Amino acid sequence: MTETSLSEKASETGEPIISVTGLTKRYDDLTAVDDISFSVQRGEVFGMLGPNGAGKTTTIEILEGMRRADSGTAVVGGIDVHRHPKDVKKIIGVQLQSTAFFDYLSVSETIKLYGELYGEKVDIGAILEEVELTDRGKAYFKQLSGGQKQRLSIAVALVNRPQVLFLDEPTTALDPQARRHMWELIQRIRATGTTIMLTTHYMEEAEELCDRVAIMDKGKIVQMDAPNALVEQLLKTGFTKTREVKLANLEDVFINLTGRSLRED
Repeated sequence: MTETSLSEKASETGEPIISVTGLTKRYDDLTAVDDISFSVQRGEVFGMLGPNGAGKTTTIEILEGMRRADSGTAVVGGIDVHRHPKDVKKIIGVQLQSTAFFDYLSVSETIKLYGELYGEKVDIGAILEEVELTDRGKAYFKQLSGGQKQRLSIAVALVNRPQVLFLDEPTTALDPQARRHMWELIQRIRATGTTIMLTTHYMEEAEELCDRVAIMDKGKIVQMDAPNALVEQLLKTGFTKTREVKLANLEDVFINLTGRSLRED
């Protein structure tokens, strides 16, 4: 059976689209990922949380076929990542960092280029509309705002119509309006049936977007569940906040005063 057939079979049988067992990655004396196991269901938004150096990014890079694990297995869409990393790349989308783009290539040209690299005929207009960049199609990458660059990175990740989309801190350094629009974009992508796996340092973001989260520390998964379930577990221990919990925060005030529309030059 071919790897493509395996991917189709996994979809038909309702098996997890991502399955990780005993995954371990070491760098000399440092164990970055320490014997972790988890699965992600098709159509789920799954978050990986943890402090810097917890092993989140290394885990995702292994799943993307960019890094080789020392032991354990990782299967994405029915494809063994260790054995067939090139095949895995055909069914996933990866949010690229800004250094991957050419300053003097336009937004439309950039999307077309990556479509050609994947051998895909891309509906550039549809993708631009999806990521709210319709009016920036002719703009050079160098001319884009931070939020626009982030949305372009997601546009490029969508050119091959991926089964799984990997997002690494997609809203870092964005202003409140741009962050909320990014949340809406991620929710729209999820509504198409795409599975999304993301890392974030923003706990509000994880609560807003994720069906489940895995909290990592020192290379291990220390807890995994739906965000609300994890909060309830903590409350059952008798935990109480030392600060008063308010129905709104300063970001809500900011959005209320300045509006939800994007402010981009």
